[in-house]
Amino acid sequence: MSTPTTPTAQHGTTPPRTRNPLRAIARIPFGWQVLIGLILGVVLGLVAAQIGPVPGAGEDGADGPNWLTTTLETIGTIFVTLLKALVPPLIFLAIVTSIANLRNVTNAARLAWKTLLWFAITSFIAVMIGIGLGALTNPGVGSGVSEGAAEASETQGGWLDFLTGLVPSNFLGVEGSVGDDGSVSLGFNALQILVISIAVGIAVLSVGEKADPFLRFTGSALEIVQKLLWWVIRLAPIGTVGLLGNAVASYGWDAIGQLGVFVADVYIGMFIVLLVVYPVLLKTNGLSIGSFFRGVWPATSLGFVSRSSLGTMPMTQAVTERMGVPRHYASFAVPLGSTTKMDGCAAIYPALAAIFVANFYGVPLGITDYLLIVLVSVLGSAATAGMTGATVMLTLTLSTLGLPLEGVGLLLAIDPILDMGRTALNVTGQALVPVIVSTREKILDRPVYDAARRSSFQAIQAEQAQETTDGAATTGARTDEPGPEAPREKETAGV
Repeated sequence: MSTPTTPTAQHGTTPPRTRNPLRAIARIPFGWQVLIGLILGVVLGLVAAQIGPVPGAGEDGADGPNWLTTTLETIGTIFVTLLKALVPPLIFLAIVTSIANLRNVTNAARLAWKTLLWFAITSFIAVMIGIGLGALTNPGVGSGVSEGAAEASETQGGWLDFLTGLVPSNFLGVEGSVGDDGSVSLGFNALQILVISIAVGIAVLSVGEKADPFLRFTGSALEIVQKLLWWVIRLAPIGTVGLLGNAVASYGWDAIGQLGVFVADVYIGMFIVLLVVYPVLLKTNGLSIGSFFRGVWPATSLGFVSRSSLGTMPMTQAVTERMGVPRHYASFAVPLGSTTKMDGCAAIYPALAAIFVANFYGVPLGITDYLLIVLVSVLGSAATAGMTGATVMLTLTLSTLGLPLEGVGLLLAIDPILDMGRTALNVTGQALVPVIVSTREKILDRPVYDAARRSSFQAIQAEQAQETTDGAATTGARTDEPGPEAPREKETAGV
């Protein structure tokens, strides 16, 4: 009796395929990847906190972080650094291109000022909610945080700093600093890059057709930068493990417990804006609430884990267009909103933080102080441009009210936990305003909006790649100069 033999490659039979774990992970929906990253980050953070610091491993013989905390911090730092590296070219290219695109839009000026008006309206509502919650709960009274934690932030903002910061020190908005050890580090001023970008965009409009070669270059460069950003975004689940894990390991739940009322106020305020104010605004303008939240979900969830409105900008613009907002308008409103529209960072958070600091130091606030908080929040949103989070906006608010800037240090321990919710609210609002303005200007594609469905990250990325391929094919097939029978038509933005 013969024994059956196993087929081999020598007999022309393909060997059995081995399972690739990376391919299997890639098939997991991005949302589930992020959720796994969140859970894993909390678990590893708690494990690292349980291990505790290593005696003598820090500077001057002090206790230092253990190996797991160091690993989590390194992972989170690398992810944020990659995002920061792409922010300067992204701001410049996106703003220049979006402003230049307005030359093909009728009533562009009206679209622009209505966008800014709705930015201000939603920010006003958000800051009033923050003030109301702070006045009701007095979050700084009886908090468990010690006064020894008070420390002025290295990144500060006063009105004079804000105004002088608008003037670019160089064309690239690059800043250099020398460390104590003589090392030189370079950074960027996002606000200055924003000013430079707006000036260049307006200059492009003024030059007219002579600027077409420059626009083709910036458009192509923007596609490349956004592709790089998509690749970085794919690392968000891993970055989430590092960012959240390091926050839990470094501060634990003790800091959240000490500032429990403040943390609750911030998240309750954000939920009120997200789940009450935004739906009311949508319903008032005759829009489906479900369609909006189904459509915006990929951007909201990505903003939560990336903690960067600018890093989330390509996704925000993609979901905005998928909800029926014309591309020529979305490409202007979303980049502008990503640098100036901050309902979380520039409205709710600084209002509650200012009340917390005033409560903590026993400084009474009058009606004039509350009006100043509203004024700073509505007009000073641009101070939060870039990756600075809400720190600059908070110091700007505190300095305006004459409150101790050392109060910033009281809240730094829980800032990563709050920043996730703040950014999620920011990007949701940045998609909401273009939808509302498009509706009021009668340029929203209502059938597309009403049919909006919840999409995965992979689906949106694939759609963007397909559109880029189709656009390249169309560009290669057409002639550079339109014939006399095919004049370029202007898109209409409503009458």
